[in-house]
Amino acid sequence: MMTKTLLSAGLVACLGFAAAPGSALAQATTPTLSGQKPLIVGHRGASGYRPEHTLESYKLAIELGADFIEPDLVATKDGVLIARHEPVMSGTTDVATRPEFASRKTIRKLDGIETNDWFAGDFTLAEIKTLRAKQAFADRDQSHNGKYEIPTFDEIVALAKSESARLGRTIGVYPEVKHSIFHAAIGLPIEERLLDALKRAGWTEKSSPVIIQSFETANLRYLRGKTQVRLSQLVDADDVDKDGGIVLAAPFDKPYDFVVTGDKRTFKDLVTAEGMKEVATYADIIAPWKPYLMAGKQVLGDDGKPQDLNKDGAIDERDRVLLPATDVVKNAHAVGLLVHSWTFRSEPKRLASDFKGDPAAEYKAYLALGIDGLFSDFPDAAVKARDGK
Repeated sequence: MMTKTLLSAGLVACLGFAAAPGSALAQATTPTLSGQKPLIVGHRGASGYRPEHTLESYKLAIELGADFIEPDLVATKDGVLIARHEPVMSGTTDVATRPEFASRKTIRKLDGIETNDWFAGDFTLAEIKTLRAKQAFADRDQSHNGKYEIPTFDEIVALAKSESARLGRTIGVYPEVKHSIFHAAIGLPIEERLLDALKRAGWTEKSSPVIIQSFETANLRYLRGKTQVRLSQLVDADDVDKDGGIVLAAPFDKPYDFVVTGDKRTFKDLVTAEGMKEVATYADIIAPWKPYLMAGKQVLGDDGKPQDLNKDGAIDERDRVLLPATDVVKNAHAVGLLVHSWTFRSEPKRLASDFKGDPAAEYKAYLALGIDGLFSDFPDAAVKARDGK
């Protein structure tokens, strides 16, 4: 589906290996829609190095060169916006070890899925502030667990502003409205609280250093009528099959507002040429999971089983080979949408075989598609790859 132009000699050299004509990497670098350098977003801060969604993680991302930092927003019982990846907290805090909160564990439906956990909406901000963050990935540095508080959105904005002043460059904030329908159902809608916070910050214009993102669509449409700040439509999926095809399964098959309204469309429909025309009526950016742009497939043996290409005894991303890029970036740009993709990670087991364990090669391959921004757990690696260092 991609334009089969050859990768420039210079980019081949940067990637560190030759690209065969017609391969996923055999293409010239495509410019961004604006012609400016792609944005590097510190995904949950510098979450590859520090527990996610902490001021320490955000500050490190800024120090490592991120242009934006990304807080996922949920609401406390007393209506304060805090940064957590989900309303549930056991995976990213020490709440499960705190006997005083044992009785708060409960079952709620989260986007239609019964979930047994501790929910932020059952805790006041004062209670949340007694918790401490932990690294969500078991294979990453755990030495910072238990050290850092859970920040409020106002604290994150204040950090971005103070660091902007200190460094002499503008640090943007890229908040995600998490589970909008869920929060509205428990009486803690996020959207107006977020708009109020942005108004306090003086961030109300398209030029303001803020971008609001969501996997749902109805809340973005609502926000479009309330603010001029940039909006980003996230596009999810459940998995990638052996052939590199996008797999859809609830709750990652469609925006949850589609489920509620009975809309039969899925996330795949949002990244068709027609789907993106509609997205462009309310959003400035489309932000697909990176396999929508370029996926990898497994190599099957004669027995039909995936081959262990690197002979390490495990089947993971290192045992996939890249497919040609899709037309998503080209079609998005054609309707005026910027493309931001996610999530880029440096661990070799999370990189396709083509990249030979080098995260810089992955960044450069996706940047060559003309994406306008990306989310990285390791923003230093992203910045170096973008800037050719």
